[in-house]
This record gives sequence, structure tokens and C-alpha cells, in this order.
Amino acid sequence: MESKVKEIHGWIAKNKGKAVKLLQRLVQEKSVQGNESSAQAVVIEACREMGLEIDIWEPDGKELKEHENFVSTREYFSDSPNVVAVWKGSGGGRSIILNGHIDVVPEGDRNQWDCDPYEGKVENGKVYGRGTTDMKGGNVSMLLAVEALQAAGIKLKGDVIFQSVIEEESGGAGSLAAILRGYKADAALIPEPTNLKIFPKQQGSMWFRIKVKGKSAHGGTRYEGVSAIEKSMLVVEKIRKLEKVRNERVKDPLYEKIPIPLPINIGKIAGGSWPSSVPDELTLEGRIGVGPEESMFDVQQEMEAFLQTLQAEDKWFADHPVELEWYGARWVPGSVDGKHPFVELIKKNYQGVTKKEAILEASPWGTDGGLFTQVAKIPTVVFGPGTTEVAHYPNEYISIENMLSVAEIIALTLVDWCEIAQ
Repeated sequence: MESKVKEIHGWIAKNKGKAVKLLQRLVQEKSVQGNESSAQAVVIEACREMGLEIDIWEPDGKELKEHENFVSTREYFSDSPNVVAVWKGSGGGRSIILNGHIDVVPEGDRNQWDCDPYEGKVENGKVYGRGTTDMKGGNVSMLLAVEALQAAGIKLKGDVIFQSVIEEESGGAGSLAAILRGYKADAALIPEPTNLKIFPKQQGSMWFRIKVKGKSAHGGTRYEGVSAIEKSMLVVEKIRKLEKVRNERVKDPLYEKIPIPLPINIGKIAGGSWPSSVPDELTLEGRIGVGPEESMFDVQQEMEAFLQTLQAEDKWFADHPVELEWYGARWVPGSVDGKHPFVELIKKNYQGVTKKEAILEASPWGTDGGLFTQVAKIPTVVFGPGTTEVAHYPNEYISIENMLSVAEIIALTLVDWCEIAQ
């Protein structure tokens, strides 16, 4: 096996240019929501060249809508196909899902970019562009890992199920569709941008909307009204107290280096209609983090109960309680034991390839991993080459060296997990 390990390492190093070119081609296809098909065509071509069994379908929004974990801004997924490609094993080994999302967030203000966000510029050992780190670079690592094993003449016992899914950025409809289509395995790996850290636990999250009521009046006699803006300040302060209470309960060592393990972020405020009028309504919209072992329902109940205590602090809220609504995107939390054999294999191969001690942490953001652990009951680990800090940012990039290292780690993990056929 030692000779095969060297062969895998050598093949990946030799094919660095091929990997970069594939990533560039993926980045050059602007696969924002509703426009994923051209990038998926690149994926399909790569999978066909490897001789994988390919399944392509557009998820059925009506079927998905019946599932409690379905979230999307869309009902129809025309021109947004899922792609699953299977490398069949000989039998008798453990199977694995390699899952990555093809959708990217919009590039935002192009003036904040130093290069075209869809060029795939290569400079100083990095590839720049929207989606490089989140997470087309991780997708390339997975494909490269499979091809490296094939090039080394290795045949596995267990199936390798590569998935390129849509809709992760808005709640995971693509992965949910793959689960409902019947794809199962003994483990799943998602190479989201973890800075080469291993995440056996993934935070979940939910979007919320809070309506704060006031009483309208002329601005010249504002004392006759009640400003919804001023009342919203009390609501924001209450939310900050809830965040503090929730995070004081977090004792998991995997969160010890994260300043706020379970943040509550208010990302949007809207209210008022006229500068000379006292605003009678204001809306706050935000996101609340859900711990890996928490129930999303319990978190909802806690926030609702916490906001009800506003009535004891300000009598206005007794007659005009805030309205809390759960809407839009949400990501299911997930957790696997840090001592799980699958985690141990990734740690071992990380150390073998990088010559460094593996770092285990909990994900500070949601992934599709929660769907696999909770809905499909598949132990799932998030581990990838991207840089967390530049995901969704201008000048997003990925280290080419990290992308190749993760490809090698995945390849060796496939050998260990799925086993070599004799």
C-alpha cells in the first residue's frame, strides 16, 4: 500500500494544472441560484471522463415542499439540475457520499473586487473568483481524489457517491432532494471551507422576522405617539441578552476558540414612512444559530418565551406584543462523535499528508451536513480546503496547495473507509 500512497501523491502533484483548469472552468460559469446548469455541465463532463454512473434530475418542488425540512425561495427547479455520479465498488465495503454544492452567492459590488469575479484568475498560488472557496475548490478536490485512485489502478469495495447539488446557499433543497431520491451511504464528507480543520459538528440556523408596533403621530408632537424605532431598541437589547444566555450554556470544547458559538444576528431593519411622522411599525429580520445537539423547535420556543418577558419591562408591550415569525432559509444542525471511526480516519490521513496535528472544531455556520445526519441518519463530517474568512466576500480565493492536499486526504480516506478490492 505504501507504493500506492506515493503513486496517489505523485499523480495529484503532476495533475495540479488539470485541477486548476477545472476549477477555473467552474468559476467561469456564474452558478448563482437558478443558473446552475452550465456549471453542472462542466461537472457532468468530468464525471463522464471518469466513467462514473451519472444521475441528472431537476428536483420536484411539489414533492420537496411536503418535507418538513424543505426551504427554498423557489418552487420550480427548471434549469437547476442535481448531479450524482457513482463509482461502483465491487461489494462488501463501506460506502461514502462526497457532497458539494454548485450554487454560489452573488458577487455583490464588483467595484470591491480587484479582478473579474468570474475570471478564475491565478496568482501567487491562489485561484480567485466567486465560488473558489465556497465551494467549487472542494468539489474539485473530491473529483481529483476519485481520479487519482483510478489512475493508480485502485478498485474499491464500497461505493463512492459524488454529489454536486443545488440550493445549499438558501437551505439545502438540493441535498434534501438527493436524500429523498434514495441515496444512502455509511458516511458522508462535505468539503466546505474549513481552513483544513475537521468539523464533526455543524451549527444550524434559522431566519426570523420580528414586528415591533408603535403609535403614529406628527413629528412636531411626537410625545403624542409611540415610536416603533425606540421600542425596537428595547427588543434588540433583549435579543442581545438572549444571545448571552444561550452562549453561557455552551461548554463544548469544540467551540472554545469561537468568540460567539451561537450568534444571533440582526441583518435587516425596515420601518417608518415619513421623516415628520412617528413610526407606527418596524420590522427586524435576522438569523439565530442552533447548537449541534439542539432542537430547532426548542430554540424557537426559547426565543418566543424570552421576547414575552418584554411585557414586564415595558407596559407598552403588554398591550402591543411583538410578533415573531420564522421564515425563509434554515439549516439543520448536525453532530457526529469526535471519536467516530470516520473522523479518526480523516485525522490520520490529514496528519499523514500535512505532517501536522489535526484540529477539530465545530462549524460556526450551517451546512447540508445536518440534513445527512438528522434526515438520512448518515454520520457526516465537514472538512475542506477553502478559507472561511473569504467565503461570500469580495476577492474570494482558494489556495491551490490546500486544494491538492485535501484531494490526497480524501483519496486516502476513501481507501481506508471503502477498502481496496482484492
